Amino acid sequence: MPDHNESALSRWPVLRQVKNLDPLGLSNSAVSPRTESLAARTKKVDKVAASVCPYCAVGCGQLVYVKDEKIIDIEGDPASPISHGTLCPKGAATFQLVTGSNRVTNVLYRRPYGTKWETIPLDKAMDMVAERVKKTRDANWEGKSENGEPLRRTMAIAHLGGATLDNEENYLIKKLFTGLGIIQVENQARI
Repeated sequence: MPDHNESALSRWPVLRQVKNLDPLGLSNSAVSPRTESLAARTKKVDKVAASVCPYCAVGCGQLVYVKDEKIIDIEGDPASPISHGTLCPKGAATFQLVTGSNRVTNVLYRRPYGTKWETIPLDKAMDMVAERVKKTRDANWEGKSENGEPLRRTMAIAHLGGATLDNEENYLIKKLFTGLGIIQVENQARI
């Protein structure tokens, strides 16, 4: 570790390298008070959640670092058998996807036969979707077959999942939709 009372010239990295016989500058020659104070921003997080990259069907593992209920970083998961801690440029930019100032936080809605989009809150949009699912299900409910056998289903709603859904997400989707009487549930799971 360098002596901080030395003159500015003697603290010059090249002179430290020569003095320490460290031509590549890989040992104590590279140490400074600034580098000694550095620490990874993920060192003091509250929790780390394992996740899967949302971009494509490869399913690279990610670690989501959370502090004070906010995501502070997303990195590749070294324990992932698929990606071994590496991420493509899109996966490496996932942090900006969830925290970026350009992220859309409202929903654009165009009324039936409307010509203009209006901005509505996400909660209102979710309520509208739930109301329409219930209305469609109730209007097309099949309680019994022609022979009187119980069906308890609707054929008016179907679900086709994307390739980035993992087994756990598909399990929950299937449970939800089966509970609603939706039996046409398919996915393209690859992970």
